Amino acid sequence: MSKRIPALTPEPIVQDRVVANFPKRPRDSHKGMFGSVAVIGGAPGMIGAALLAARAALKLGAGCVHVGLLADNAPGVDPLQPELMLHSAADALRLPGVDVLAIGCGLGRDMAAQKLLHDVLNCDAALVLDADALNILALRPDLCALLLSRKAATVLTPHPGEAARLLACEIGEVQADRVAAVQQLAQKFACSVVLKGASSLCATCDGRLFVNQTGNPGMSAAGMGDVLTGMIAAFIAQGMAADDALLLAVHLHGAAGDALAEQQATIGMTATEVTEWARWLLNQWA
Repeated sequence: MSKRIPALTPEPIVQDRVVANFPKRPRDSHKGMFGSVAVIGGAPGMIGAALLAARAALKLGAGCVHVGLLADNAPGVDPLQPELMLHSAADALRLPGVDVLAIGCGLGRDMAAQKLLHDVLNCDAALVLDADALNILALRPDLCALLLSRKAATVLTPHPGEAARLLACEIGEVQADRVAAVQQLAQKFACSVVLKGASSLCATCDGRLFVNQTGNPGMSAAGMGDVLTGMIAAFIAQGMAADDALLLAVHLHGAAGDALAEQQATIGMTATEVTEWARWLLNQWA
């Protein structure tokens, strides 16, 4: 991993500052004012990942949330969240008026998934790329070039393993110098980036570096990253700049986990519970 970028000292994410950028809702509101999100993923055996992201987007305030699923046997409705609109992945990409596309949650890495990512990178909507979308980028230099040519905002959400693949290095190198890793990712892909993990690091498009101080070991559970992806997408859809949406989502996500830990729920904490607490906290903060 190259260390050519002068290392910055990350500043802590401060709750009052990031919440201040969350838009106020006028009394005369309607769902069209709060954006439309489409979550693309859900290959066979991984439908839950896309649904977790979509539920989080809905509960953190997006006006309309669509889910494009790859699995042939995908359900037509989410019985736990029937407000979500479920489609095939290909149909979801043809929907008009989508403000934010979140792709990667349960996506897989086969040719169908790679074709979807190619098509998404050619869209004008803001993007949140997670999980297998990042793994595919690491395999496909041509798609990296497409990403760099985009004009709309893009957010990358790698964990250390995905970061190592994107930087063509070992996980140990990423963890040994997380500051350099997140800065290199932001520079390489011209995106906002969160390097997930204890004390997640956020590199913004304008060159700033932040460290998150919320979160706890109970959040080491399946689906937490999917929920974070949905939260970022929801905040962008509601009109926040990608950098601001990233910082608020990362901080709130960890704070929701901390609220659960205060209820003596650290062991066995679930991503679904984090979504519910994140919604509650956001309403208190805002």
